[in-house]
Amino acid sequence: MAPPLRSGTSIVAQITPSGSTQSDAERPGITGVSGSVAERAAPEAESSPEQPTEGSFVAATLAELRKVVWPSRQQLFSESVAVILMVGLSAAAIAALDRFYRWVSVQVFS
Repeated sequence: MAPPLRSGTSIVAQITPSGSTQSDAERPGITGVSGSVAERAAPEAESSPEQPTEGSFVAATLAELRKVVWPSRQQLFSESVAVILMVGLSAAAIAALDRFYRWVSVQVFS
């Protein structure tokens, strides 16, 4: 079990899948975590990125569209048929349940 954190400290315990705990100072790749939170400098505010122009937006959009792997005509047709069949089957199942519950309610309340 992780020891309780003291007020004003920056040590954070990590629970590993084995159940043991490891502080930030003990974890590999984590350095400079000792000292109180007040001693640390606040992170500097990020400078706001330049506003994209309309031309750069269109160029970026076209670049992304060139990366798209478009389906073949056969793949598009077969997947469209599969979607239409599944929607039809779902609609039929919902209609059947609706009619069944309507029949039950008429039998019970009439």
